[in-house]
Amino acid sequence: MSSKFWAELSNDYEKLFETEIGYDVVIYAGEEPNVKEIHAHSNILCIRSKYFRNAFSNAWAEKNDGKFILRKPNISPYLFNIILMFIYCGNIELKNLQGSDVLKLLIAVDELNIKQLISHIQEYLIEHQTEFLYQNATGILETVYQHETLTDLWNFCLEKICKEPKILFDSDKFINLKAPLLELLLKRDNLNMKEIEIWEGLLKWCLFQQNMENNPTKWSNDDVIRIKRSLYRFIPLIRFYDIEPTDFFYKVYIYKEILQKDLIHDLLEFHIVPNIKPKTNIAPPRNPNLNFIIDSTLTQSNHIPLFASWIDKKGSSYYNNKNIPYDFKLLYHSGRDGFNAESFHQNCDNKGATIWVAKIQELIGGYNPLDWNGNGIWKSTTDSFMFSFTDGKNISTAKLGYVEKPDNAIYCANNQGPHMGYFYCKGDNKWINYSNSTNYPDIGTIPTQLSVDYYKVFQIIKK
Repeated sequence: MSSKFWAELSNDYEKLFETEIGYDVVIYAGEEPNVKEIHAHSNILCIRSKYFRNAFSNAWAEKNDGKFILRKPNISPYLFNIILMFIYCGNIELKNLQGSDVLKLLIAVDELNIKQLISHIQEYLIEHQTEFLYQNATGILETVYQHETLTDLWNFCLEKICKEPKILFDSDKFINLKAPLLELLLKRDNLNMKEIEIWEGLLKWCLFQQNMENNPTKWSNDDVIRIKRSLYRFIPLIRFYDIEPTDFFYKVYIYKEILQKDLIHDLLEFHIVPNIKPKTNIAPPRNPNLNFIIDSTLTQSNHIPLFASWIDKKGSSYYNNKNIPYDFKLLYHSGRDGFNAESFHQNCDNKGATIWVAKIQELIGGYNPLDWNGNGIWKSTTDSFMFSFTDGKNISTAKLGYVEKPDNAIYCANNQGPHMGYFYCKGDNKWINYSNSTNYPDIGTIPTQLSVDYYKVFQIIKK
């Protein structure tokens, strides 16, 4: 018989923190004149945080009279005490904090690498400080951009700005926006602005960066070269073919000197010649009602970098949402396109690598690095895999299995949906799992026969 006394243990550690018995760490938190000296115990800090473990083992912290000395002017004494209370006894209370303080606390725990709190505080902000996030979406986005682990908050603010972009484009902060962040926004398919407004905003940003006035007739050759260099990375992101002819003539064509001659020629031809089609592949019109893939019910914000990491076999060295080397383009949705093999192949054949995700009580799915076209043939690969999530919202519940018999990795047939090893979808939502003869390791308890709520297939496109 075992007994657990977590509350008593937590209280004892809280008393240890408060009484400071045997402390060997001195932390100076806050900036002058509000610096406060806080005492702690190195053993406890090391166990609970990799940051402190590295600080003490690598002698980042100075040492004086046998005590480690840490100086953290960027974290207020009040917030540092909250963090230490969590480290010692696992307790944290956020409801009495203002939204700005919760954000500062999140940045601090990210710096100190306290992973349990990173997820908890992000969830709290999104669920209980929505108004604060909406009012400060731009500033928060810029702040979070510097912290790779804060993906949930990053995606929340990014979606808010895409839905209501004028809170950024009409603000004083826009002209000072960092170039990589602006580039990321202009890539979004669901940026809810007219294309001409996006173009005008980009020009406004560029001319401020170059300290120039918006008058092409006064630009010198050197001015034109400077502007072209500044806009080089952004021009391909503007969907010029979606700009109305009148706006193109008065608001784009007058800047022809800073645009490529081939682009101007093709756009003039497109607007003047009846029924002419663009000569190059162009991005589809932006769709403000498009739910970005990471907010899909089948793919949460932290699934996408995980999928990309599995594709590249990165092991535990995962990508984050800012360095994913692939785009995930939705090809097929059973609820939208029809739950039949014909529709699956119409949408997914000859598209190269894809990943499919199906919803039952859990999430299951697989990666096909080849394609789905062909009828009655096995395809060989060593890179395919299958996966499952017992809890779709918790990536720690994932089970992953790479193919073990490459010659029978992928099967293509016109009367079937996804077919990997001996797990496959018949066209009428009957899924078969011959687990005793599978080509993939066990990815969980999946019935021999099942139906799914719905499933999606995404094309994997190298950026």
